[in-house]
Amino acid sequence: MVQANSNYDEEQLTDDDLSDESGDGADEKVKARTARPHWYAVQVASGCEKKVKLTLEQRVKTFDLANIILDVEIPQTPAVKMRKDGSRQSLDEKVFPGYVLIRMALDDDAWQVVKNTPHVINFVGAEQRRAQGRGRGHVKPMPLSPGEVKRIFKQTQEQAPVVKIDMAAGDKITVLSGPFKDFEGEVIEVSPERSKLKALLSIFGRDTPVELEFNQVKKES
Repeated sequence: MVQANSNYDEEQLTDDDLSDESGDGADEKVKARTARPHWYAVQVASGCEKKVKLTLEQRVKTFDLANIILDVEIPQTPAVKMRKDGSRQSLDEKVFPGYVLIRMALDDDAWQVVKNTPHVINFVGAEQRRAQGRGRGHVKPMPLSPGEVKRIFKQTQEQAPVVKIDMAAGDKITVLSGPFKDFEGEVIEVSPERSKLKALLSIFGRDTPVELEFNQVKKES
């Protein structure tokens, strides 16, 4: 585990403080940063994962921390969304909504650059109790284990696209293609892993369960 150079108190440096490093002193400080990098999880505001990634990558360039903050990732898996008209839309689905993963060699400046990035809430880690007084203490960032990192990125690389469909038991549908084209019915079961659903169709005046592909039907509003 990377040992931080301070207690990471909530009294943070401003961007101006970080920008004051210049000259030979700053060069020596950069050379001294030889800690081994680890992956850390950072909680961010809901829906702001991409904003945080882009902003943080820009801040890394601004503060010349590319050799300290090495990667910013949003783990995603492929998915296919079925539209109401039966067409398919390819998209990426976040594995951990509300979090980004950062590979970095943790030190004071890198920690504060991340913490001061807009929409960042905090590192995932162990909360440190205050020595005196009441109130919550600061969070000590804890690196992800090699096993966790391997599992996360293996999932993003190997998982087959998951089909997402806005349908559930009880929804009314119309069949778009196949032998039951133009039949209307009611969904009784949805199987996303198989990209199929089961619906009751009125065939010869009797409700009959029929299995259909997602792209064979559309949901009626």
